[in-house]
Amino acid sequence: MDLIHKLLNFVLPILTIILLLFLYPLVLLFRFFNYFIKFAIPEDLAGKVALITGASSGIGEYLAYEYAKRGARLALVARRKEQLEAVAGRARELGSPEVIVISADVSKVDDCKRFVDETIHHFGTLNHLVNNAGVCYIQEDQRCSLDYVSLMDINFWGSVYATQFAVPYLRNNKGKIVVISSCAGWFATPKLGIYCASKAALIRYFETLRVEFGSNIGITIVTPGVVKSEITSDKWLLQANLYWAPMVSTEDCVKTVLNSIRRGDEYLTVPRWMGIFFMWKTLCPEILKWITRFLFIMCSKYSQENKKPCLSDKSHIE
Repeated sequence: MDLIHKLLNFVLPILTIILLLFLYPLVLLFRFFNYFIKFAIPEDLAGKVALITGASSGIGEYLAYEYAKRGARLALVARRKEQLEAVAGRARELGSPEVIVISADVSKVDDCKRFVDETIHHFGTLNHLVNNAGVCYIQEDQRCSLDYVSLMDINFWGSVYATQFAVPYLRNNKGKIVVISSCAGWFATPKLGIYCASKAALIRYFETLRVEFGSNIGITIVTPGVVKSEITSDKWLLQANLYWAPMVSTEDCVKTVLNSIRRGDEYLTVPRWMGIFFMWKTLCPEILKWITRFLFIMCSKYSQENKKPCLSDKSHIE
């Protein structure tokens, strides 16, 4: 057995380099033509049913508006029903022929089953599941806390539960699953360790499902950077040491996301330049670690020197 591993350690790197030299240009060519075809013939959303979790604010809210503009029927899910009703009203004004609101907590498996069942009972079908609901808690230290357990329950398990109940209906329609993860899923961000872990778990879980489902269900994994929303106030950015990061508006982010969904892209990073950091992480992880550490130390010193007021360590998105 040791001999086999020694042989593979020697042969596989050489074989990989040789194959990449020949195959990678062909892969790039395939990607180009595939993108061109999907760009020219995007999915028509008119009349289709989209279930969006965390639809009361932020990315979920504006996704509801973009789906509505294209005539999609909507099932909007979140814990805050009053905000959901307001979003539903706006979605109807923008062109959605039918919108229902469902108050539910994605961290509860029974609630996830209920909102999928209610969607099917009302519309009779499901074409898109948008797993968007999430929370972000800043860690001031490494102590264990039930808050961090709930973060994983919402950010990761909430998407898992909803997906498992929705899969039979999506499979019937060759539907799509949209996963709103984060660049934090692969970009180590100090003070956001558990949040980063929850988003990384989403990426790996849905990449696995993509292999299992094949062409039966499309999966688009979205990794946004810092998006301007109700939680990314100046105080929050200062506390998270992220005030240096350029933000993208929610509206621009969501327009890019929906175009990507309609094309059937497997991955999308918003803004696109953030993807460069993934390249650095893959090719030169040591350099990216030093850059991140430098930024974190400098930002921490700035925060201490300016003695800015901080929020509590809880920030909520849903």
